[in-house]
Amino acid sequence: MVSLKDIAQRCGVSTATVSKALHDQKDIGAETKNRIKKIAKEMGYLPNAAARVLKTNESNNIGVLYFDEAAMGLTHEYFAGVLNGIKAQAEMLGYDITFINTSPVGKKLSYLEHCKYRNFDGVVIVCARFQDNEVQELMSSDIPVVTIDYVHYSCSAVSSNNVKCMGELLDYIISMGHKKIAYIHGQDFSSVTRDRLAAYYRALEKHGIDIPEEYVREARYLETEDVANQTEYLLDLPDKPTCIIYPDDTAAIGGINVIRSRGLRIPEDISIAGYDGTRVSQMLSPKLTTIRQDTDKIGREAADRLISIIKKPKTALVERAVVEGILLEGESVGRI
Repeated sequence: MVSLKDIAQRCGVSTATVSKALHDQKDIGAETKNRIKKIAKEMGYLPNAAARVLKTNESNNIGVLYFDEAAMGLTHEYFAGVLNGIKAQAEMLGYDITFINTSPVGKKLSYLEHCKYRNFDGVVIVCARFQDNEVQELMSSDIPVVTIDYVHYSCSAVSSNNVKCMGELLDYIISMGHKKIAYIHGQDFSSVTRDRLAAYYRALEKHGIDIPEEYVREARYLETEDVANQTEYLLDLPDKPTCIIYPDDTAAIGGINVIRSRGLRIPEDISIAGYDGTRVSQMLSPKLTTIRQDTDKIGREAADRLISIIKKPKTALVERAVVEGILLEGESVGRI
């Protein structure tokens, strides 16, 4: 590895002069600075990351917390899109990203301890059990944090416009003549669920539609088995819904399997809708009516906001950025 001393010998100057040139300090002539930089580049010099941390107290490294309860890892289309957006934007702005784990040195560390151990400049929390003490500790710390789809008093957040998008989805379903609309939503503790559920009730109220309490069910996001059980429940009701909205496109597959196992056709016998707009949802037959979330933009927005907080902490505000989604009408909601 090329050192400052190697460059100094080649240029015939001191190592202090080389250091000043490479750090663009003003007390060195432009001609000398440019010559040293040119020779350093020719020699293949790369600055030492550890030395940079000591000098600037910045690692140019962002931590990413991604705890996937569904155990789908990076194969989950929504989170993979968000992570790719974070990575692309962070790298464009000169930052690396590192996933946070709790055993980086062979012993158990909390999320916050790992962040300090790695000297992360900031953290994006993409997916986590937000109610866990370790996650709350990290969000309440002095490390800059931006969350995805979760609102915390001390962190900026980025999310899809769940209220508007769910309202648009309901408006479309109702425009197709449906009034018996069931909703199998995600976990109650999720801010995403709360927003979507409120938008569901608002849309029904706007259109003067009353629905029985039995039409609103809970199932875990991405869990096809949970959704299958709730679909069985809805189809066994004496007054069955004409349309079922699922928490996400992946979980909807569990509902589709139940509907078809009963010999029912989509959308001729019952209509369905999902949420996320995954590629798979548009490969199904019929194509799923759903909301496509702009995952790349969500990820890029999160990286942008975090790096802005890192670079300009004195002007940083706790804000919530909302990214618009798109209604995909698909073919799974029939007209009554």
